[in-house]
This record gives sequence, structure tokens and C-alpha cells, in this order.
Amino acid sequence: MSASSHVARDIMSAPVFTVTPGDTVAHARNLMVRHKISRVLVMDGEKLSGVLTKKDIGYHMQQGAAWRRRPPDQIPVSEYATPGPIVVAPETLLMTIAGILLAKNIGCVPVVDHGMVTGIVTKTDLMKSALVTGLSGTIRDVMEDAVTVNRWHSLAHVITLMKERDKKLVVTNNDGSVAGIITETNLAFHDENRRRSGGIFNEEPVRRHEDARFDSGSGAPSKVPVTAGDVMTSPVITVAPERTLPYAVGLMQSEQVNNLVVVEHNTLVGIVKRDDIIKEVAK
Repeated sequence: MSASSHVARDIMSAPVFTVTPGDTVAHARNLMVRHKISRVLVMDGEKLSGVLTKKDIGYHMQQGAAWRRRPPDQIPVSEYATPGPIVVAPETLLMTIAGILLAKNIGCVPVVDHGMVTGIVTKTDLMKSALVTGLSGTIRDVMEDAVTVNRWHSLAHVITLMKERDKKLVVTNNDGSVAGIITETNLAFHDENRRRSGGIFNEEPVRRHEDARFDSGSGAPSKVPVTAGDVMTSPVITVAPERTLPYAVGLMQSEQVNNLVVVEHNTLVGIVKRDDIIKEVAK
């Protein structure tokens, strides 16, 4: 069987992790962490009612003033989930699925057979398929310009820019060197109050501005805005533009990342994302 004739049934993930509309966002998020997944299907009985992703959680949880935000263990999944997901049949060609994911800007399609959910095809599943691993060409052929922010830019600026551009952000130091990267995952699992139930999300105190002022009375640092440097992933995985696409795919899989920062002669020249590679098989 040629790679071009592979179908959803050949690569779909099963069984599928699910939640109900009444489950809490905290419960859904814990499932994502525990099973190293980026989304869960929302099932109302045996009916597929929606999909909840890290992106949904990240953008919703960082909206509005901090004092108005409810903790995730008080928010039902139904408030954040995207309803009416696009589904495919088990015999849908992978090239067709790749086109759907890119055209609709979604990360997965549930696989439904005679009204029953039997699996899910994600971009991660596609990246493991022969359609992708058999690509030719180099990173330079598919990479795109990187959208950057300085490590001291505020979290509000980061969120606004990510929504406007629908892009991952490369974080730079004052000298232009690469400091880190910010994706939807960083937003979904960031909590500036550092309070988590069950201990799974406990974090070390974040680094703050080097010039943060101290309260004269208590000696404790005064409150400063959360910055890009506080939420970024660092260090980042970098790659040269002349590396082959199979090399990039293998590196993403071994490092469990969806983005590689492209550096040439110690200078940031772009970014190659999972979507950039999937576009090659959807042509």
C-alpha cells in the first residue's frame, strides 16, 4: 500500500480520552498532563458534543483581570470547549485529513463510524505517518519568519500578539539572542498565583525583572507584571535551515516538540512548525 492511500483507520489514536460537559477544566487539564495529550473529546452520553484543547484553556484562562478569574476547578468544560467538531470516517484519506486540519485551523478530527467515536487523528499522528516521514527537501524550503517578543514584554502583550497572528512566539533577549518560545501550552498551564490543587501544578517561584523594586517595609519584592520570560519554555530546540525535513520530523519526535527555531550563524532566521511540514503532504 502506498503512503498516499493510507486512511484515518491506519493512524488514528484509540481509545480516546473524554470528559463530560459538566466536568471541570481542572480535571480536563490534569488528563492532558497525565496522558501527555493536547486535547480531550467532550461526550454528552454517547453523543460527541465538542473538543477541549490546550489552546482553548490557555486563551480563556488568561482573559480579563486576574482578580475576576475563577480557578479551573470551578469552571465546567462546557464553557471552554469548542462545540460541533468536524469528524471523519475511518476510510478518509490522510491527505484529505491534512487539508481539513490546515483549512479549518484545527488540531484534530474525531473518527466516527456509524455514529460512534472510534478514534481520533491529530497532527501528531500525521507527523508519524509515512506521508510525512517520506518527505524530501530542507527546512529552508518550508520555514517561516518568526514572530518575536522581548523577554520583558508583558503577558497581556504576548496574548494579544498570539491571537492576532495565530502564531507561536520566539522570545529574545535584549541582544537579540534566542531566550525561549511561547506556545498555547505555556498559556494553558501558567498560573500567576501559583496555586494548584493536588500538587501537580506546583511550580518554583518565577524570575522577575532584575530591577524589581522592593517594599521598604517588608523587604519583599513588589508586584510586577508577568512577562514573556516568566511563561516561556527555555532553552529551545534549534536547527540549521539546510537540515532535511526528515531530520526535522525526527527531531520534533525525539524532543517531543512541535516547533523548531531556525538559527544560522548564531542568528535567528525563522521557525519551522509542525503545520509547515503538514502543508507539504496536503498539497
